[in-house]
Amino acid sequence: MSTILVIGAGGVSSVAVHKMAQVSAAGSGIFGEIHLASRTKSKCDSIAASVKERTGVDIATYEIDAEEVPAMVNLLRRVEPSLVVNLALPYQDLPIMDACLEAGVNYLDTANYEPKDEAKFEYKWQWAYHDRFREAGITALLGSGFDPGVTSVFTMWLKKHKLKTIRQLDILDCNGGDHGQAFATNFNPEINIREVTAPARHWEDGEFVETPAMAHKVEFDFDEVGRKNMYMMYHEELESLARFVPELERARFWMTFGDEYIKHLTVLQNVGMTGIEPIRYQGKDIVPLQFLAAVLPKPESLGETTKGKTNIGVIATGEALDGSGEKTFYINNICSHEAAFEETGNQAVSYTTGVPAMIGSALVASGKWSAPNGEGGVFNIEEFDPDPFMDMLNEHGLPWNVRELDSPVKF
Repeated sequence: MSTILVIGAGGVSSVAVHKMAQVSAAGSGIFGEIHLASRTKSKCDSIAASVKERTGVDIATYEIDAEEVPAMVNLLRRVEPSLVVNLALPYQDLPIMDACLEAGVNYLDTANYEPKDEAKFEYKWQWAYHDRFREAGITALLGSGFDPGVTSVFTMWLKKHKLKTIRQLDILDCNGGDHGQAFATNFNPEINIREVTAPARHWEDGEFVETPAMAHKVEFDFDEVGRKNMYMMYHEELESLARFVPELERARFWMTFGDEYIKHLTVLQNVGMTGIEPIRYQGKDIVPLQFLAAVLPKPESLGETTKGKTNIGVIATGEALDGSGEKTFYINNICSHEAAFEETGNQAVSYTTGVPAMIGSALVASGKWSAPNGEGGVFNIEEFDPDPFMDMLNEHGLPWNVRELDSPVKF
C-alpha cells in the first residue's frame, strides 16, 4: 500500500481525499496512509473530520506553505510518501515539483503551471522538468483532473477504440447547476476569472489562433441539462492534445456561462476588479483579483445549495478505425450536484475534478501507469493507456457514455 500526501484543502482536495479513503476502506490495497497539508490546517482538519465520519479512515493533517521548497522537502522526508498529489493553486506547481525532485517523490497535479504575474498557463515550464525527473527515477503525471484529464483520456480512448485518426475535436464543458448566488465561481475564483478573461485560443492548421475573450458564442443542447450558451476559450489540454494527436486539424474548447455570470463579470472587469497588477491601497500593495476572490463565496461552500447537473465531454471526427470512412463520436459524463454533495459534501465541479485526481493517483501508486522501461519523467495523461482510467471512472462515480453522431459539429 502507498502513502499519499495531498496538498491543498479546497473542494477538489476534499473530494479526492474522500474518494481515496473510500478505496482504502474497501480494502483495495492501493492507498495506505493518507496525509493532507495546506496553508490553513483548520481546513485540513475539517476535511479529515468529514472523511472519518463518512468512511472511518483517519487522515493526518499538516500546515504548509507549498511555495516554500525547504519546508516542503522537510514535510516529504517526515511523511515519506510515494506520491504527492498537488491540488493547490497552479502557481505552486513548480515549487512542489522542485521539492519532489529533492526528496525523490512521484508527483501528480490537475492543472498546469501559471505564473502569478501573468494570466498565461502552458506546459512548457513543467515539460522542462522531464530530464531531471527521468534522471531521478521518479514520475510526474500532469493534468489528472476532468479538463484537463478526463477529456484528454476520452480523446485517447476514442483514438484507441473508434478512430484511426482525429481530424477535428471539440471539448464541451457545461455546468447546468444553480447555486442560488448572484455571482460565484464553482472553482477557485482567482483561477476561474483569469481563465475566462484571457484571450481565447484554438488550434487550427498547425498553430494556435488567438481571438478576444468570450467573442465566440454558440448554443448547444446538452443531455439532461438543456440548451445553454457556450463560449470558446483557451484551456491547457489543447496544448497537450495538439502534441499527442499530431494529425489534429482543429481543436477547440467551449464552456457554458449564464447571462448573469457574464453581466457581473463584465462590470467587475470594467471597474478594474479583475486586474492582476498590484495597486497601492492604504499603504499596502493589493491585487484587485485576489481581493475579489477573498470576498466572493468560497466554492467549497456552494455544495449544499447547488442543484442540477454538469455535462462534460468531447466530440471527435476522424477516420474510423474499422475502415468505414469518416465518423463522429460524442463521449461524455453527466454528474449530479446533489449526488456529489450527498457522497462527499461537495458540488459536482469539485467532484468531477477530485475523482479523476484519485484515479490518476491510484494508477500511479499501483504501478498500472508507469514510465517506459521503469524510468521516470514528466508525462501528460494522454501518454498512458486510457482503458484502466476509463474503467475506474465507471467504478467510482463518473460513468461515461459514447454515441455516434450523424455528422461533424456545425458550429
